[in-house]
Amino acid sequence: FFFLYSHIPSASTKKTEIYVTKQSRSSRCARSPQTMTLSSLAITVAATTSTTLKKQSRNSKFSTLALFFVATSASSAARAFSSSTPTFLPRHHQQSLSRRSGASSTLNNSVIYNTRGGSLASIVGKKLSLSRRFSSTQIEQEVVSEMDEVKAAASKISAADKLALMRQKMQENGVDVYIIPSDDPHLSEYVPAAYMRRGYLTDFHGSAGTALVTKDAAYLWTDSRYFNEASLRLDAGHWTLMKQGQPKVLTIPKFLADLATSHYTTNSKPLKVGMDAYVHAASFAKELNEAFADAAKDMEGDVPPTIAAIDTLDGKQNVVDSIWEGRPDLPKNPFRVHPMKYAGMTVQDKVTKIRSEMTEKKATMTVFSALDDIAYLFNVRCMGDVETCPIGIAYATISKDEVALYCDPEKVAPADVSEHLKEAGVTVKSYGDIVSDIESHLSAGKKNKVWLDNGRSNYALSRVIPEAALIDAQNPVTAMKACKNEAEMEGMRQAHIVDGAAMANFMAWLENAIVVEGRSVSEVEIDEVLTGFRAKQPGFKEVSFPTIAGVGANGAIVHYRAAEGSDLLKYLDRTQPILIDSGGQYEYGTTDVTRTWHFAEKPDDEFREVYTRVLKGNIGVDSMIFPENTPGFVLDVFARKALWEIGKDYGHGTGHGVGAALNVHEGPHGISPRWGNKEVLKAGMVTSNEPGYYEDGNFGIRIENLLEIVEISSSDDATNGEANGEEPANKKQKVAAEGKKFLKFGKLTLIPIQKNLIKVEIMTDDELNWLDSYHQEVLQKVKPLLEEGTPAMEWLVKSCEPIKRD
Repeated sequence: FFFLYSHIPSASTKKTEIYVTKQSRSSRCARSPQTMTLSSLAITVAATTSTTLKKQSRNSKFSTLALFFVATSASSAARAFSSSTPTFLPRHHQQSLSRRSGASSTLNNSVIYNTRGGSLASIVGKKLSLSRRFSSTQIEQEVVSEMDEVKAAASKISAADKLALMRQKMQENGVDVYIIPSDDPHLSEYVPAAYMRRGYLTDFHGSAGTALVTKDAAYLWTDSRYFNEASLRLDAGHWTLMKQGQPKVLTIPKFLADLATSHYTTNSKPLKVGMDAYVHAASFAKELNEAFADAAKDMEGDVPPTIAAIDTLDGKQNVVDSIWEGRPDLPKNPFRVHPMKYAGMTVQDKVTKIRSEMTEKKATMTVFSALDDIAYLFNVRCMGDVETCPIGIAYATISKDEVALYCDPEKVAPADVSEHLKEAGVTVKSYGDIVSDIESHLSAGKKNKVWLDNGRSNYALSRVIPEAALIDAQNPVTAMKACKNEAEMEGMRQAHIVDGAAMANFMAWLENAIVVEGRSVSEVEIDEVLTGFRAKQPGFKEVSFPTIAGVGANGAIVHYRAAEGSDLLKYLDRTQPILIDSGGQYEYGTTDVTRTWHFAEKPDDEFREVYTRVLKGNIGVDSMIFPENTPGFVLDVFARKALWEIGKDYGHGTGHGVGAALNVHEGPHGISPRWGNKEVLKAGMVTSNEPGYYEDGNFGIRIENLLEIVEISSSDDATNGEANGEEPANKKQKVAAEGKKFLKFGKLTLIPIQKNLIKVEIMTDDELNWLDSYHQEVLQKVKPLLEEGTPAMEWLVKSCEPIKRD
């Protein structure tokens, strides 16, 4: 190709542009349904090249040679490049490539091959880089998103060098310790690239973790989901992994309190703990101060000494930022209006309800910091600020006479967004005015009180509110958002139906590739093709979280993320299972599903045993009937019972809340063995149900469905309904408990479960009935979206056949 491009005269009468994209690991741009194979591209390029050369050269033999050269070279490249599967998009599909930037005029994550003058131009939207490697048989283009840039930057500098720079800056700022959390100022689970400070410093990029650097050591705390990944990513010569929740592993406050005691005993002066007030929860700062005070009580002397002090380094640059060259800019992507047909409640009605609760609490102002709270409150969504989450960077406040949105002006620039907010009576203010406005409100009246959830708000906001003026409680949006209205729930149901159709198409493709064609398919290609099938569904925006596609041992890394060039990258064939955890963000709903697949002719008996017990746990939770006001942790045992019977367990929770066209992880409820979350389950909530089992170095198994919680009236059958595939038919009992309300689960996820991995002999009849009934529901709802005679339809029908019980 490039030989020919270099020989095309610059005076070519027609410029030919060929758009090439290779999906980035972060942006998950959609694979277009109208794509060209490399071979067909060759014919297009050859024809254009040949025509141009014929016009400008009398040597027709050369143009014929060009046609042959390009076609054969491209055919070879197609075979060599089959594992990467780049996509060639016509010009009119460029909008699908600019999802992250939110601007249809920007061709993001793509490369233009411009035949005029033999030039190769990279067209980029925001901070994107292009790496190229050429050979006679392969051309590789990798477009790297901002998140990938963070990862690349983190790996470029050694742990020793980064920590040396950190300690130099810490000394200049007069602190002995510096804490680096995963958070942004809104304490988000997934954060914009500019706030991936902990990832940059540690080279560990999981969504949860806190780093702590002292003068002579460095530590990373993370939870059980990431023990495996963190141990692989951290430089063990410079970082110590602190496995949260494990015996003898101290919490950060207790660790620092012990360190402060030792430091004070040795140096007779307080330990200076540096932190950025904007990226730590207010509750964390309180825990630290309480831990220091408790430790000081054990010191000798009549008056407990000050053994440690928090220094937020106000007016100074975040220490990680000061060593991070090329740190990405903060995003300013515009909001979009979330239509009423999906929101189900106007902004005005939400504000009215919140003000009513403020009156009960005697609050004169409520502050909202969590980005999904703000998106819900104002019926807006955003793409590009936070990867896979339809939320935008902003704060909000509600007082008696004002509703304010604090954000960059570019976020409300679209005319429909501006009009929408104006009609709702919302005043748009500068993002940086939030702290001063809280202070002004408090100074305006001695009786003014601010309602702010310290657990979901940063320390910089909380510390300006005197304790007597602070109402520290769960904010009113949290509960409103968790219990979906009918419009929101209907959108969630529809999202899962189209998601089922996407998965049927994907599984038909994957099974054919592995079983029929005998291919070995990379985890990256699996991710890309699955996203491509989702992208064909109406209302698809982006994935709801980075896809987890783990072959064999990678399936045991709970939040694994495949990447080209990684030493961990594996290829799926018939010898190993694959765990795929994925989901989609649709305009009307959010999905999250996990299935474990194995295409072996005769899967290992031990694997089938564990798989079946994980499925039994899933059915155990799904089938529960429980009284209202039951905390989620009460149900957790039913997910683990079958595994416990053979001495096995899993380290993560069983269920998390899910937003309606919002974040895939949403509070306040959950299903977990940890008793700390006593939030009760209520009708209208959505929760995941995802028991699993993981054998490090071998495989991972997880089966996840999303469920909606519905109320059972006193006259209803205490069943999830045979017609809906939600409970065995032989459990027909009436609910009658002196007026107490009972709840059950309704299914949202509509994706078959692989039947030949199930050991029928350890399943009960009720469980087998559940499975057949579930598959009946899947077939009934997903089948209308598929065409008769297609591979997807054939796969779905076969997968939903009743299980053989002999």
